[in-house]
Amino acid sequence: MAATGLRFRPGTVFPSHAANPSTQPYHHCSPQRMHAAKGRCRLKAQSSNGRPQISASSFRDVVIDGRQSEDGAPEQGGATVSITVVGASGDLAKKKIFPALFALFYEDCLPEHFTVFGYARSKMSDEELRNMISLTLTCRIDQRENCSDKMEQFLKRCFYQSGQYNSEEGFSELDRKLREKEAGKLPNRLFYLSIPPNIFVDVVRSASRTASSSSGWTRFIVEKPFGRDSESSGELTRSLKKYLDEEQIFRIDHYLGKELVENLSVLRFSNLVFEPLWSRNYIRNVQLIFSEDFGTEGRGGYFDNYGIIRDIMQNHLLQILALFAMETPVSLAAEDIRNEKVKVLRSMRKLRLDDVVVGQYKGHSKGGKSYPAYVDDPTVPSGSITPTFAAAAVFIDNARWDGVPFLMKAGKALHTRRAEIRVQFRRVPGNLYRRNIGADLDKATNELVLRVQPDEAIYLKINNKVPGLGMRLDSSELNLLYSERYRREIPDAYERLLLDAMEGERRLFIRSDELDAAWAIFTPVLRELEERRVAPELYPYGSRGPVGAHYLAANYNVRWGDISSDT
Repeated sequence: MAATGLRFRPGTVFPSHAANPSTQPYHHCSPQRMHAAKGRCRLKAQSSNGRPQISASSFRDVVIDGRQSEDGAPEQGGATVSITVVGASGDLAKKKIFPALFALFYEDCLPEHFTVFGYARSKMSDEELRNMISLTLTCRIDQRENCSDKMEQFLKRCFYQSGQYNSEEGFSELDRKLREKEAGKLPNRLFYLSIPPNIFVDVVRSASRTASSSSGWTRFIVEKPFGRDSESSGELTRSLKKYLDEEQIFRIDHYLGKELVENLSVLRFSNLVFEPLWSRNYIRNVQLIFSEDFGTEGRGGYFDNYGIIRDIMQNHLLQILALFAMETPVSLAAEDIRNEKVKVLRSMRKLRLDDVVVGQYKGHSKGGKSYPAYVDDPTVPSGSITPTFAAAAVFIDNARWDGVPFLMKAGKALHTRRAEIRVQFRRVPGNLYRRNIGADLDKATNELVLRVQPDEAIYLKINNKVPGLGMRLDSSELNLLYSERYRREIPDAYERLLLDAMEGERRLFIRSDELDAAWAIFTPVLRELEERRVAPELYPYGSRGPVGAHYLAANYNVRWGDISSDT
């Protein structure tokens, strides 16, 4: 049987021998994966883009041609994955991608046969790449004795190819080196584009023509931003599809790989106590809050071209909103989930300028220390009016959410670092204890909070009686703090998403029609802000943001949940 004709039914597990009763869920593995007794993550289900879907972490367990050797490995030599990080010398590659790949290797979640290549314009030897990578690798998951051995083994699988991003010659040389490493095995190739978006198409054109796998799959992970508006995003998609099928494009939003975002659908769909409440009948408003306690710090040149709405709100927060608000999908299959997300996005009203507040941080002195303004960043153009803060009220015009305000807030140089979802429920009708509660909104409103970062937690604010002879009510929290409940460190979002991409699991990646629907919401207001040159409201570095955000919330009889508590 030809390797490319192999297909597996969803739900199929690929054991080397008889089913092993010791196979069990593993902290690193998604619902589609189990962790085998030998320590390797195995994919429970998939088929992918017409090519055989072989789990990236179970290559030894799959029969390629119907014959299997005694140790479980295919006689033809099995399969291999080659991961090429394009833009290998950049910060994202050094700080996130290579460490994530090492963490997967450290946890035995990569296949037995894999190779990592760095590709960039910088001149560098294999040894220089390894030295650069080694500075950011850590055995942070636990303190095993074999940490240094695993690091050495991983670095031996890392190589480098220098070349221009629009050079077919450079990628042809990469292809030659990849074929040397893949000899005798089914070659699968993953390209991670850790580069500016203006050279995505050049790289895809060159790599797809000269460095695609001849018999296995070839996939490209594309980092945001995906354009600046509907028009540029559509043009980028059309250009990529000249050389790739949609199934080969993995648009990554790393927030979708965060543990609490992954847990959002589990919390809702597997707990009867929450699902009946998930509608306009019980929920008064939903808040999606993102804040950083630092400014652009030398990245102002890049940031100034996009601003906070494009950088955070249109992708991270909107994707979380779609997951939060979607209807129950038919199954956990990627397309079923993404279909429901698209329905939510298409049901949302286009943003009006009246429902948006923008701000920009200014210089501030506190405790004898001076903090610079955004325009003090030497990489920021003089007189820039690019927002570093934005708040918006969006609405979903469907039966479940009609009239419920979804409030988004994102900003830099604020008083704290946080990302959270806050669900404020309606007041209890005819509350027997209204005299005890009075005008205290915290006691009048139950609130469910999912803290995505830092210190991941889920907590529910409830009212209860303070012990004693009197009748005094107190607002308390039922708190699930992940660090106390789960002792092992939570994997980084990039680890999960890289593993998903290798396995062809697409539910946490963005489909092209999702992208179109998302941009349709924000493009009109972005154009209006820029055409009118709306000046952002200034707020001090380290503050809670511009006052206008509080007026925006008050328009809908809402108070920001992070104001009353910093928990």
